[in-house]
Amino acid sequence: MAGHSTAAVAYAGNNPFLRGVAAISTVAGWCSAAMIVIAVAITCQMIFVRFVLNASTVWQTEAVIYLVITATLVGLPYVQRLRGHVNVDLFPLSLGPRARYFLACLTLSTSSLIVAVMLYYGFEYWHFAWARGWTSDTVWGVRLWIPYLSIPVGFGLLLLQLVADLFAVLTGLEKPFGLEDA
Repeated sequence: MAGHSTAAVAYAGNNPFLRGVAAISTVAGWCSAAMIVIAVAITCQMIFVRFVLNASTVWQTEAVIYLVITATLVGLPYVQRLRGHVNVDLFPLSLGPRARYFLACLTLSTSSLIVAVMLYYGFEYWHFAWARGWTSDTVWGVRLWIPYLSIPVGFGLLLLQLVADLFAVLTGLEKPFGLEDA
């Protein structure tokens, strides 16, 4: 697929809340993409150092791991905004408009609740690492609160996008599951 149609992207319109969340999710997506590019560049540098210069690497592997994990978590709201997650719409297609509306509200509410729980425990875990001064058990010795910050940030941004999606469905600005009434 060369690009996304407007139906595949979360509605923002003229609503300031939806536009703000869409902008935040887009910035998160760009940051996520930049982290992937940086991780690839570090991997190339690591390969050069190891196999051409025949030297050891200290920080590269750990940095790449943290960048890819952070890119995944921070990229979640952008993927949700683009409706890029796996979507099986056979069941919503078989429902009438009213049932489809309630199913969309139920799935968005349940998803929001699950992500809120993950945000809560992710924040708790990050704070624990920060308060205790945890560092990685490697030569580089990264302060672990830095990469762990991606957990509450990523899930917080995803929760914000899910709430915006639910708001758009509840107010009628967006059709449930992006499907037109039959």
